[in-house]
Amino acid sequence: MRRVVITGAGTINALGRTVPDTLEAMREGRCGIGPLEMRDTDRLAIKIGGQVKGFDPEEVFNRQQIALYDRYTQFTLIAAEEAIRQSGLTFDGELANNSGVVLGTSGGGLTTQDENYRAVYEEGKNRVHPFVVPKLMNNAACSHVSMQYNIKGPSFTVASACASSNHAMGQAFWFVRSGMAPVMVTGGSESMLCFGGIKAWEGLRVMSKDGCRPFSATRNGMVQGEGAGIFVFEDYEHAKARGAEILAEVAGFAMSSDAADIVMPSKQGAARAISAALADARLDRERIGYINAHGTGTAANDKTECAAVADVFGTHADDLMISSTKSMHGHCIGGTGAVELLACIMALRDGVIAPTIGYEEPDPECALDCVPNTAREAKVGAALSNAFAFGGLNAVLALKAV
Repeated sequence: MRRVVITGAGTINALGRTVPDTLEAMREGRCGIGPLEMRDTDRLAIKIGGQVKGFDPEEVFNRQQIALYDRYTQFTLIAAEEAIRQSGLTFDGELANNSGVVLGTSGGGLTTQDENYRAVYEEGKNRVHPFVVPKLMNNAACSHVSMQYNIKGPSFTVASACASSNHAMGQAFWFVRSGMAPVMVTGGSESMLCFGGIKAWEGLRVMSKDGCRPFSATRNGMVQGEGAGIFVFEDYEHAKARGAEILAEVAGFAMSSDAADIVMPSKQGAARAISAALADARLDRERIGYINAHGTGTAANDKTECAAVADVFGTHADDLMISSTKSMHGHCIGGTGAVELLACIMALRDGVIAPTIGYEEPDPECALDCVPNTAREAKVGAALSNAFAFGGLNAVLALKAV
C-alpha cells in the first residue's frame, strides 16, 4: 500500500480567508462567532453564528460564475485555489486523467434553495433562474473544482451530515493508498447560515443563544458556522519525486455506524471508529498526542465522546490533549471536519495545540485535558480527527508528522 501525504491546504471560514490567517486565529484563541448578518433575524431565536463576514462574491467571481455558484461552492473554489496553488500541481496528461475530487457537504446549495423558496412562496414569483438545479445540487462544488482544474478521474460528493468531510477525505485517502489515483483533491464545504437553515436547526433545540463552550459544565448547545477546507492528498513517492512540501501524512481512516438512534450518539459506535482508525494506521494508542474532537458543545455529544476516548485509550487518555475548534469557528456541519483538520496539521507541523475557548467550569463527565482557552506548545507525533454525525455515522482520520 502507498503512503498518503498532504501537499496542499486551503480554507475560508469565520476565523480567516486563508490557512495562515486561520491558524493564527487558532493560536490566539480568537472567536469567530458573532451576531448573524442576514435578513429577518428578528424572526430567529438563534441570532449568532460563525459567519464569514464581509464576503462579497463579486470581488472573486464574475456575474456568470455567481449565477452558477451557490455560496458553498464559492467557498469551495476559494479554498481549492489556495490548496492546489500550494501543492504546485498542474493537472494535465495522465495526472489529469487519473486524479480525482471527493468532497463532503450536508446541505449543499441550501442558500440557493432558501432564496428561491422565498421568491416563489413569499414574493409570489412564478419562475426561477434556469440554473437553480445545477446551483443547489450537492455535487455542484465537486463538479466545478474538477472542471476548473481539469481533473478527470474519480469525482463525487459524500453527504453524511456532520461527518461528510471526514468521510470524503477517508475515501480520497483510500483512492491514493490503493494506487487508484496519484492525487485526490478532497475536503468539504458548507453554508447553511441562511434564514431557513437556522430556522430548521432551531427546531432541534440543540443550539446555543450565547456561545459554544465544548466540555465546559456551562455549555448549552452548538453554534453553526460556515466555510470550507480543501486539501491535496498525494502519493508520497509522487510528492517526493517532484520535491513537494509535505504538510503531514494521512496514516489511517475508519468508519462505523451506531445503528442506534437518529440523533443521540453512541459511545460504542464512536469508540469502534477510533479504535479502527488506530488499527488501520498501525499506531499504538500511546503515540497519539492530540485529538481534534467533534466537540459540538451539546451535553450528549461531549460526554459521549469523552467516554469513548477514555474507553479506547485507558490510562493514556489522561496524557492526551483534546480540543474542539468549533468553539472558535462554529460547527460547519458537512464542512466542519475539513476546517478542523487544519488544527491537526498545526499540531503535527508547528507543535501548537489549538485551544477549546469559552471553557468556564470543569465537567466531571468530560474529565480530559481539553486545552482550555489558551493554545499550547507541545511536540506531537500523531493525531486523530473525530467526526460523529446525526444518524450515528462516525468517521475518524489518523495523521502523522513527516
